[in-house]
Amino acid sequence: MTTTAPQHPPHVAPEPAARPNTFRTLLRLYPYAKPALPRLGLGMLAALFASLMALAIPQVLQQLVDGALSQGDTAPIWPAVLTVLGLGVLEAGMIALRRWFVLVPGTHIESRMRNALYARLQDLPVTFHDRWPSGQLLSRAVSDLNMIRRWISFGLVLLVVNFLTIVAGVVILVSMNWILGLIFLVCSIPIWIYGYVFEEKYSVIARRSQDQTGDLATAVEESVHGIRVLKAFGRGSFALKSFTNQAEELRGTEIEKARAIAGIWLWLLLVPDVAFALCLVAGVWLTSQGQLSVGELVAFFATATVLRFPVESIGFLLSMTFDTRTATDRFFDILDTPNTITDPPRPVTITSPRGRLAFENVHFRYADSPERFPDLLNGVDLVLEPGETMALVGLTGCGKSTLTALTTRLYDVTDGSVTLDGVDVRRGELRRHIAMAFEDATLFSASVRDNVLLGRPEFAERSPEADAVLAEALDIAQAGFVHDLPDGVDTLVGEEGMSLSGGQRQRVALARAVAAAPAVLVLDDPLSALDVNTESLVEAALRRVLVKTTALIVAHRPSTVMLADRVALLEDGRITAVGTHSELLATSPHYTFVISSLEDEERRESSRAEESL
Repeated sequence: MTTTAPQHPPHVAPEPAARPNTFRTLLRLYPYAKPALPRLGLGMLAALFASLMALAIPQVLQQLVDGALSQGDTAPIWPAVLTVLGLGVLEAGMIALRRWFVLVPGTHIESRMRNALYARLQDLPVTFHDRWPSGQLLSRAVSDLNMIRRWISFGLVLLVVNFLTIVAGVVILVSMNWILGLIFLVCSIPIWIYGYVFEEKYSVIARRSQDQTGDLATAVEESVHGIRVLKAFGRGSFALKSFTNQAEELRGTEIEKARAIAGIWLWLLLVPDVAFALCLVAGVWLTSQGQLSVGELVAFFATATVLRFPVESIGFLLSMTFDTRTATDRFFDILDTPNTITDPPRPVTITSPRGRLAFENVHFRYADSPERFPDLLNGVDLVLEPGETMALVGLTGCGKSTLTALTTRLYDVTDGSVTLDGVDVRRGELRRHIAMAFEDATLFSASVRDNVLLGRPEFAERSPEADAVLAEALDIAQAGFVHDLPDGVDTLVGEEGMSLSGGQRQRVALARAVAAAPAVLVLDDPLSALDVNTESLVEAALRRVLVKTTALIVAHRPSTVMLADRVALLEDGRITAVGTHSELLATSPHYTFVISSLEDEERRESSRAEESL
């Protein structure tokens, strides 16, 4: 089953003008952060109290310089020292309390968002996963959510507190001397102007960087999953070159980010120094004129020094905020994706399924197919009676796999309907009644037992009945090899079952479909990786199941066709002939051609197998 690539990769950011501002974007995090707001608020209060303690120290110094030191009295020095020490200890304690308040809630927010993202990925249709690279999804679930957590626990708290500290500090500076305070305030204006320019520039670069990180993760994942192919064809150096090019592109973007950050750091470091110099000249002159005391001058510069970190921190806090805004955009890229295949609000329950499967004037085309192309399925009509086994044959690419995928709503029909016992699969509860085995057998990183009983959640715990169902399914699928594995049916099969051979994976996947005990069994060429002898044993065992189950089997071998009561020929998007194997051989030239091509391919496979021996 193949799809064409989308014209525009879904992970590319929209134009900046089309996006909401940073505040609106970050406000979308509120539902996830709401339970943590009380502790985050307490953390901000603790951090603000620590800043106020730091701002109080210059006031003590002013009293000390203008009072005791100017009069030559040393007695008040020790009380002032102890006061400063006490304020410093309180400041440190408040900082520690701030960390204690905010760290744990941040992890809960990240957990809620990751669970929501995973649930959404499970809910979105197969068409979504056909288009989105797995590395992009992985980077959103890990890197982006980690960035959001760190910003909420650290960046947001410090951004709010440091802004309030700057405001409070400027008020104190102005109250000490309005001329010096005004100089300090005017000098800060370029910082705010450049901050606005920085947002426009940095947001675009940050989005590009995070998208490229996702592409790089996809490249790593593909090379790891395809390591056997790369090694077999000696193309490791080719994969490395491709990866290096992507990594270099990301490196260039990261350097561009660093330059943007360096630009705002230039202003954040230069402007305060210029302000300090101007205030020093003006302060000395005012002191010489008697308009400012020495203690007030000392307190002014001590207060300005306290404000230096909040001012300088604006740079990395802004870059962190804009990175988080981009991460939030990427997170909601997934959550905002419309789900085109949804559960009915009141699903029709089929209490005693008979297994009558019908395709009625079924049309289907992939959403990204060019308009000039005809529908892949163009009016399919086919009925499988209860207990009947139907083989579906046709040339490669005619839509056989797509037709079987419509039965379980991996895709929805473009027009027409698929019904089970007269109930449209879009309106009924079908998962428990239809099971499917694919040619590309995918297993999970779990035990053989868990993989086989995946479709029977009632057997999550061990029981004699579960063991009996497991044993029967393995027997039908000729998967007795699992008992020779190190831990038998409790052996972990590894990521995607790659510790097993292709034929072994197919047999375990077939056992999974059989164990589900469905009313309708859909088999999309699940025996393609088996040798002829094993296939014949599986087919003989399958007959026991197919006697009481409706089955639709995509056939790529003549031997598979022999399992069927009837055969349906798919040609040009339609079912052009239905009948027994012998009837179609006698009446359909196209069927004869298809079967001949299948026989030729089977002979070639047999020859290759004999040569390998």
